[in-house]
Amino acid sequence: MGKAALRTTALARRDAFDAAFRDEAAKAVASRIAALAGAMPPGPVSAFWPIRSEIDPRPALSLLASAGRTAALPRVTPRGLQFCAWSAGDPLVKAGFGLSEPGPEAPIVRPATMLVPLAAFDRRGHRIGYGAGYYDRAIAACQADGAPLLTIGLAFSCQEVEAVPDEAHDKPLDFLVTERETIRFRAP
Repeated sequence: MGKAALRTTALARRDAFDAAFRDEAAKAVASRIAALAGAMPPGPVSAFWPIRSEIDPRPALSLLASAGRTAALPRVTPRGLQFCAWSAGDPLVKAGFGLSEPGPEAPIVRPATMLVPLAAFDRRGHRIGYGAGYYDRAIAACQADGAPLLTIGLAFSCQEVEAVPDEAHDKPLDFLVTERETIRFRAP
């Protein structure tokens, strides 16, 4: 099965959850992310503002912020993703793809940890995104500067597939966190 078919199937399973399950799953993921805080390199933690039926990373960001971590959210630009410092209550602007993102006044930061959205994942650490390659390019750009970068995919457990057809430009994750488990792929 190709990436498009795997993406469609995984997203259909994800879309079937009700609001109560989504809320409980977000809390479980937040607890698992908080438990990984010691493995995170110093520096900002980027997340994403959830769209459609994505797992909600905001409870995790809230826990990390209360522990003193700087949060960041992505902004889509013609050159790719920029990560901007963000705190709860900071204004967001509507952007393409149904996204909410920091406005142009938000300071740009380089994340040390990225909480990465995805459509599907496998047990090797590979993910299927939404097809535009934004996160693969952002991860590659951050890794190119030589500073530590920890990547943590966030998903519902139902988004797991047997194998993601990976390509040379695909960037495997270090960890994946679902409502049920934390999977470690590489040592931080």
